[in-house]
Amino acid sequence: MVHGLVMFSGGLDSVTATHLLRNQGLKIKALHFVLPFYSGLGSSYKEVRRYADALGVPIRIEEEGEEFLDMILDPAFGYGKNANPCMDCRIARLKKAAKIMEEEGASFIATGEVIGQRPMSQRLECLYTVEKKANLQGILLRPLSARLLPPTKVEEQGLVDRERLLAISGRSRKVQLEYAREHGLIHATPAGGCLLTHADPARRFNELVSHNQKISLNDFKLLAWGRHFRLSPLCKIIVSRNESENGILEKIVTAEDYFMFMAEIPGPVAILRGICTDDEISVAASVLVRFSKARNSGTVKVKVFHKENTFIREVESANDQYCQAIRI
Repeated sequence: MVHGLVMFSGGLDSVTATHLLRNQGLKIKALHFVLPFYSGLGSSYKEVRRYADALGVPIRIEEEGEEFLDMILDPAFGYGKNANPCMDCRIARLKKAAKIMEEEGASFIATGEVIGQRPMSQRLECLYTVEKKANLQGILLRPLSARLLPPTKVEEQGLVDRERLLAISGRSRKVQLEYAREHGLIHATPAGGCLLTHADPARRFNELVSHNQKISLNDFKLLAWGRHFRLSPLCKIIVSRNESENGILEKIVTAEDYFMFMAEIPGPVAILRGICTDDEISVAASVLVRFSKARNSGTVKVKVFHKENTFIREVESANDQYCQAIRI
C-alpha cells in the first residue's frame, strides 16, 4: 500500500514533487506513462527508472495505445500550437491514474504541474478544468504550487503537510533548480515538451490525417521515427536516420509494407507504406540509396521484402532536389 501516486516523467518538476512528498515520510509510487510512439518497442526505460531509484520510490510504467489514438484524432479541447492535445491528454492520463490509485490503495494523485508554466494546460482555469473532468476534485495534489491553490482533502486531513509544499507560479524553474541542488536530486534534462509540441512531428501528423481516412496505431507510432517522404497520395516512404532507427523500423514494419535495405553494404533501411506502383517502388529504392554511403556509386542494389516475396531493385540515388521536394 502507498499513500500517493506521482505522475512521473523523470523531469525536474516531477522529481521535485516526488521528493517533497517523500521527504514528509510518505510512501510514494511513481507512475510513468509512455506515448504510443515508444510503446511496444521493447524498451526497459532505464533512464526514468534511474530517476525513481535515486528518489527511493518504486515506479509503475504504463504504455499507451489505441485509447491515445482515439483521443488525439478528436480532442475535445483541441490542439495547442502544433498537434498537442495537452488538456485531453492530461485528463485521459489522470482518469487512468485514478483507476491505478484504487488498485494501489493510494489516497491521492500528485503531479509536477506549476500554475502558469505551460500556456495550454497549466493556466489556473485549466488546472481546475482538468481536475473536474478527471473526477479528482480534492484528491489531485500539485505540490509545487500547492500553497497557491485550495487545500486538498489529504492536506486538510493532515496526511500531507501543506506548509512543507511550495508556492511556485510562472515559467521560471529557478526555485525547482535551487531545490534540486540543495537536495542533490538528479533529473532528466528539459526537452521542450512532448513530441507533439514540436513542429516536424506535428506536420507529419497533419499530413497523415489529410491523406488517410483511417489511421492505425502503427501509422501513428511511425511519425516519431525516420525521414518521411510522400511519393503519391496513397504511398509514402520512411527512411531510417541511424543504426538505432534501423532496429526500430524493423519492429514497426507490418506484413503489408515493403521493407527495403541496402543489398551489399550496411546502411539505412526503409518502410514503403500504402498502395504503391512498380515505378514508385523503384523511386523509393532510389530515395533510400540517397541516404546511404553508396549515393555516389552509380547503380546500386536494394533488397525489397513484401509479404512472402523478396526481390532486388537496381537503382541510382535520387537527387537532393527531388528528395527535398517530396519530404514531409
